[in-house]
Amino acid sequence: MATKTLSIRVNDDDYKFLSSLAKEEREDVSKTVRELVDLGRVVLAIEKYKKSEASIEKAARIAGVSISKMMDIFREYGIESNLEYEDYLKGLKNLKKVW
Repeated sequence: MATKTLSIRVNDDDYKFLSSLAKEEREDVSKTVRELVDLGRVVLAIEKYKKSEASIEKAARIAGVSISKMMDIFREYGIESNLEYEDYLKGLKNLKKVW
């Protein structure tokens, strides 16, 4: 995976927090920030899904994971499905088309 360099400004408290967290985890600050971004993507995906602003597919794209992984994440966090009966019927219809 190609990586890009990003320069950001953070206030002193956030920098101290990041430095302290990195030290606790025995990692560098850059890796700690990347892990927080990954976690933030998951939390954002969960919040959008809970508010019905994102489907499972869109939530998975936001989180940067597969749909099945996103479903596992929802289960892990105790997130209830917001699928309606019509969604199941549509999925069954699509499955019949490809099978």
